[in-house]
Amino acid sequence: MPSPWPYPRWIAHRGAGKLAPENTLSAFRLGAQHGYRMFECDAKLSADGVLFLLHDATLDRTTHAATQLPHGASRQGGDYPWGTLAQLDAGSWHSRTYAGEALPTLEALARWCLANHFCLNVEIKPTPGTEAATGHAVGELLARIWPATAVPPLLTSFKPEALAAARAVAPQLPRGLLLDTLWEGCLDQAQQLGCQALVCHHGLWDGPLVHTVHRLGLRALSYTVNDEWAAQRLIDLGTDGLITDRVDLFSPAA
Repeated sequence: MPSPWPYPRWIAHRGAGKLAPENTLSAFRLGAQHGYRMFECDAKLSADGVLFLLHDATLDRTTHAATQLPHGASRQGGDYPWGTLAQLDAGSWHSRTYAGEALPTLEALARWCLANHFCLNVEIKPTPGTEAATGHAVGELLARIWPATAVPPLLTSFKPEALAAARAVAPQLPRGLLLDTLWEGCLDQAQQLGCQALVCHHGLWDGPLVHTVHRLGLRALSYTVNDEWAAQRLIDLGTDGLITDRVDLFSPAA
């Protein structure tokens, strides 16, 4: 059976889901206002080695890079130093309320979580080719700033190389393998990485899989759970965590 699990069932996706510009400090503050006490974010490595929050490979969807960077320049976030990324508008795309919102660093979010006694799930989201470097950087940063007395951050990734690198530098931080399909050997891979959780697209879970995962000593987490019927199905299956955009719909106390 799985070991004791220190995290709440409900996890706010990228801060507050879609109610605020994802992966910005305003989004995490809004999620907290809705009562959430655990947050998921996406961490990338800048060209000069700073960890910042961005989900997509490119900057186009969630910043105004097209108007702020030179015409024809790369739109890949990891191609730029932090000094350039920090000047981008990461809020106007969402609404005028958040115009001028900046991309935060992972360290800024981590210190905000620590100051408020919140839990954090960091998805290691490397620019292609930087899997090991990004995993190493995430593990090193969080091992350095996170007190041993606090609930540790949960590190997750679709990239086994990133999790392996994080484990090498911060073996004490729990890990979870992210899956959008059940590929052959994925459970063996999770065990080889010393994972504490399997984090699947919610539609992948059924009773036998939950039973198998629990029998292996792992926790069963789901993304991205935005409908009541899906949430109830997962709760009935006995899964352990639900990542949601709908911080306005689901009570984190449930």
